[in-house]
Amino acid sequence: MENKEYTARQEQLARFAKALGHPARIAIMDFLLKQKCCFFGDINEVLPISKATVSQHLKELKEAGLIQGEIETPKVKYCVNIENWEMASKLFSEFFGQNICKQENCCQ
Repeated sequence: MENKEYTARQEQLARFAKALGHPARIAIMDFLLKQKCCFFGDINEVLPISKATVSQHLKELKEAGLIQGEIETPKVKYCVNIENWEMASKLFSEFFGQNICKQENCCQ
């Protein structure tokens, strides 16, 4: 059996996709992307998510590198990691921008 490995690009894209694979995380990113600077405060006060749930989702986003800052109380500061957000945007654009089969009777 042949040992095939995924490319670094495929692994990074999958990590970003997994981190964004929950509606709460999408809501958190939507909220943070609209901020003019880092957000100081509790996200659960502005989104309909419990404090415990927010903490878990922030951890996932931070581990994927999409956000940075302090997620431990009493220091509460959240920012989008601009460099990684731009990388994610580029990877998703490239992935979804690939040509697909448009021939008649293809995959039918």
